[in-house]
Amino acid sequence: MYALDGKRVWVAGHRGMVGSAVVRRLQSEGCEVLTASRSQVDLKRQSEVEEYLADTRPDAIVMAAAKVGGIQANASYPADFLYNNLMIEANIVEAAHRNDVERMLFLGSSCIYPKLAPQPIPEDALLTGPLEPTNEWYAIAKIAGIKLAQAYRTQHNRDYISAMPTNLYGPGDNFDLSSSHVLPALIRKAHEAKLAGARSMTVWGTGTPRREFLHADDCADALVFLLKSYSDYEHVNVGSGEDVSILELTRMVCGVVGFEGELQHDLSKPDGTPRKLMQSDKLRGMGWKPRIDLEQGIASTYAWFLENYGAAQ
Repeated sequence: MYALDGKRVWVAGHRGMVGSAVVRRLQSEGCEVLTASRSQVDLKRQSEVEEYLADTRPDAIVMAAAKVGGIQANASYPADFLYNNLMIEANIVEAAHRNDVERMLFLGSSCIYPKLAPQPIPEDALLTGPLEPTNEWYAIAKIAGIKLAQAYRTQHNRDYISAMPTNLYGPGDNFDLSSSHVLPALIRKAHEAKLAGARSMTVWGTGTPRREFLHADDCADALVFLLKSYSDYEHVNVGSGEDVSILELTRMVCGVVGFEGELQHDLSKPDGTPRKLMQSDKLRGMGWKPRIDLEQGIASTYAWFLENYGAAQ
């Protein structure tokens, strides 16, 4: 058990959806939370990262910093997704080692798994088949991050671990339709269709792919749980254990938002991976489970959207 009480914990990427949720969750752990803005530290610059860690001397790091985006963003900016994420993780892991950081938790993504991985996806499915082409650049960078943590554990006996969350959503999500993931995109589209009095709303693809979703606050709780209680070579899946079709999700979002029009499918848009449900038996076996169900989570996320985006519509 790694006690966080009295420790200095750097949350890299604290302004993102997951990072901010981790900061909130750590408030009850009796630790000092360290944060650094982009103007303070450019995580793509090794010298700046090393200088920051040498100055602040954290005991533990939660690496939530990353360049993220949906299918369209990944397809449009492959070099950005690969380069930025490789640099961020390589710089932080090496600087953590040089500054003798006790614990580090690397945050990955469920897209690391093969496109046609067995369902639910076990941790050992990693590197057993081709990746989904629509997000392979991001996936390759995240796989490299897992391997970095494992390499430093193996060569330098560092207590570095990795967690792989499923699709996340919640307060602080990205609602930009050109770069967002499916759930926040649906919330915004349904909201705008409702305001416009539209008779229909367009959904990408067939609506048949199945996806798993986890609220960011549940994810943060799981990450702090792992930071305190898990120390091993293999990464750990962090998920809800349940999935829904994109069509089911769309209807749920429309119900929460109050849009009553028809749903139309744009079949020229890609579906992506047919199904992506992660096996969460390992984490459940340690004694952790999520608390926020999907419809409740969508409602609270829509309320946050209305406060932060809706007023500008």
